[in-house]
Amino acid sequence: MLRETRTIPEVIEQHVEQAAFLWQLRDAAVHSTQYTLRAIAELDDRLDANLEGLGVAGEAGWKLCEAALALGSAGEVFVTSVLALDSKDPRRIRVAANVACQSPGALRGFVSALGWLPYPRVEPWIERLLSADDAVYRRIGLAACAVHRRDPGAALVTALRDSDTALRARALRAVGELKRHDVVALLREHLDDEDPGSRFWSAWSAVLLGELAGVPRLREAVEAASPFALRALAPALRSVSASSAMDWVRSLTSDPRHARTIVVAVGLIGDPIAVPWLIRQMRIPELARLATQAFITITGADLAESRLHGSRPEGFNAGPTENPDDDNVAMDPDEQLPWPAPDAVAAWWAAEERRFTNGNRYLLGRSVDEACLRQVLVSGTQQQRSVASLELAKFDAGTMLFETRAPGFRQEAWLKSVPRPG
Repeated sequence: MLRETRTIPEVIEQHVEQAAFLWQLRDAAVHSTQYTLRAIAELDDRLDANLEGLGVAGEAGWKLCEAALALGSAGEVFVTSVLALDSKDPRRIRVAANVACQSPGALRGFVSALGWLPYPRVEPWIERLLSADDAVYRRIGLAACAVHRRDPGAALVTALRDSDTALRARALRAVGELKRHDVVALLREHLDDEDPGSRFWSAWSAVLLGELAGVPRLREAVEAASPFALRALAPALRSVSASSAMDWVRSLTSDPRHARTIVVAVGLIGDPIAVPWLIRQMRIPELARLATQAFITITGADLAESRLHGSRPEGFNAGPTENPDDDNVAMDPDEQLPWPAPDAVAAWWAAEERRFTNGNRYLLGRSVDEACLRQVLVSGTQQQRSVASLELAKFDAGTMLFETRAPGFRQEAWLKSVPRPG
């Protein structure tokens, strides 16, 4: 009876809509300052339940998914691609892939579907993609390998020399994700690449592999306020000493474009010497919430437990307003972040400061070491986990970058399988 109920068109359509919506929600959540691994896993369980419902619906489920592809959005592409790949039907897979190639967003949905399903189930299709004539398909194959942390072998080296800039950039990124030390020489060749994406990802991967020659290029991306600026911050800052990183951040203060970048950078450096400065920034409404996030990243303070929460300053507005004459339509970038009570934070720091040593690096109140980083991967927010994964990759030259965007149930299994340090 339950199986028959699930094939009712209205219910199946609801599965399609819910699955697409939940994927869009997780797409934002995997970079969030609010979501933890457990929260991601719970979200993924809900997504998986809707995908299962569509799978049970059979042909009726596929037809509704195929119709939803007309929207061309990443969520619908993800849902349809999961069903197509799981069915092993070449025609269905071609339908999903053709729509995926029409826009960058849709392409992300297709890659996400390849990353969602267990690797053995999608391996044959990934191999076909890697050997395709079309550079877009080869890029999808490389991205899928990287998401699963599977080495594509010779296909990666070939892509590093390809004239297609998007394919080359994705291959350069994969070098760092997969820790391919054998192609470091090729990374160096692309540090001066004319293509901004290739130049950035060669520097990013070089730093992950311990090649400090990439640091100046990452700093250039930040200084130019390029689209890669925020991605460049963590590896650029955490690959040099805290004092060296702080000196470079001070050099950015003359440019008002970097006001927010500097606050984020101070949190990433993790030196408690900057905490009093962060508390002062909490009194500036435009920076208050961002400074609070940086303060938490260093100290691990629990705002709710320690009663450090504040309220929105009177008269302060960020993001769109109800005024029809207001041309500002940009969303408030700090909407999800808590407001601080600066006086209470200052009092907390006065009481706790003795636990910290200036010049050392901290993450969530602990000195940065392997045990700390693994704990953050288990219990930190997604943004904190991303920083921890970068740092952890430096502890062992052979350790691949931990994929904090993978399905939550898979991440939890990976973490349980890794021996604890000490």
